[in-house]
Amino acid sequence: MNSDDGESGGRRRRQRSRACNGQGPAGTGVPGLPGGLAREPIPPGARMPDAVRSLRLLMMGLGGMQAVLGLALVTRSMVVATAVWGDGGSSSPCCTAPDDDRAGMVVVAGLLVLAVSAWGVTTALKFPTRHQNLRVSALAYGWTALPFSLAFFPVIPLLGFAWLVPAVLAVIRPNQPESRAWFNLRPL
Repeated sequence: MNSDDGESGGRRRRQRSRACNGQGPAGTGVPGLPGGLAREPIPPGARMPDAVRSLRLLMMGLGGMQAVLGLALVTRSMVVATAVWGDGGSSSPCCTAPDDDRAGMVVVAGLLVLAVSAWGVTTALKFPTRHQNLRVSALAYGWTALPFSLAFFPVIPLLGFAWLVPAVLAVIRPNQPESRAWFNLRPL
């Protein structure tokens, strides 16, 4: 075996590896995607566009506010249930008071809020990977955050407004051209 065969064999393996990773010559692209679509490589030291960075901060802020709210609902469920539904009275027919059942509903609501919070923060932390589904997840998270502002506006109008502005921005930012360019696949 001469050195040319070994060298060309190694070159062929690297070319196959590049083609599988979407880095091959034009037209090879990522296997399974039509038209030779591939991710544009991220140059070293590349920064996220300002629109994407602000969306990331908005989502982390909303997720933090939701985490605080979820923890408050879980840890203070009896107080919240009493404040929302009033005192259950002592005329309960059995051993459990109506407040206990309602406190359980508040705990479930708090756990759901914590799950939505984790979804938003996790999505925001994955932005540097530029995966195309992250933009869709960010958009869905923004639409999910909007009902929270509507729920809080009658109770605490200031919190409703404080939640509404970032939630609306979280719906608008993923559709901006900079965000689309950051997350979408582009032809080679």
